[in-house]
Amino acid sequence: MMTKTRSALLAAAPLVLLLAGCGSLLGPSNPPPQIYVLNPAFAPVDAPTVNWQLSVVRPDAADVYDTERIAIQRDGIMDYYADAQWTDETEPLIQRMIVRGFEKSGHIAAVARERDGLHADDLLQIEVQNFVARYDDDNGAPTADVELVAKLMTADRHTVIATLDSHHEAHAAANSIAAAVAAFNVATGQAIDEIVGWTLKNGRGPESESDAATPPPVQHRHRHGH
Repeated sequence: MMTKTRSALLAAAPLVLLLAGCGSLLGPSNPPPQIYVLNPAFAPVDAPTVNWQLSVVRPDAADVYDTERIAIQRDGIMDYYADAQWTDETEPLIQRMIVRGFEKSGHIAAVARERDGLHADDLLQIEVQNFVARYDDDNGAPTADVELVAKLMTADRHTVIATLDSHHEAHAAANSIAAAVAAFNVATGQAIDEIVGWTLKNGRGPESESDAATPPPVQHRHRHGH
């Protein structure tokens, strides 16, 4: 008498052969995406060297940006480049770039992501307003549009010290994904440079948190471009 185990194996054999014969149907139908690195260059910062510590909160981005895909905008309609993506979702990607910008400046005692548990004196919160390759006409190269709204707060009471709207644009050299990524690097680097210098000049640190009850007005920046 055939055992139940042997019977089950024989019954499954035709299914195994069928799947083997249709192997091409089981794999992904689209080619793997090209993965692009956001790697902005940071300029020297004209700011004081401070002895306080800063924690960078994970940025807040709209759902259209909260993805690994590279967003594009044409005629007011949002879309994404096909088969292309960043190395990470926009929120943690921008957070790491901001931490790197402060580290590269060499003007701060310590900086880290909020999740790293640094005993920070101030917090930096970022809202991603724009992070998109914008096409202003059908045949031209895109413009990288990066707008980061920074809010500096005391770590203990979360009292707002100051707010900055940093908006920068960079025109791509060609109508290609690689050229758009290069433009993103330029615009992102400029936005972060501005945020780093502004934070170092406005951060209160442990000595002056008592002065944070009356924050200065919001600082707005006009759009910059290349």
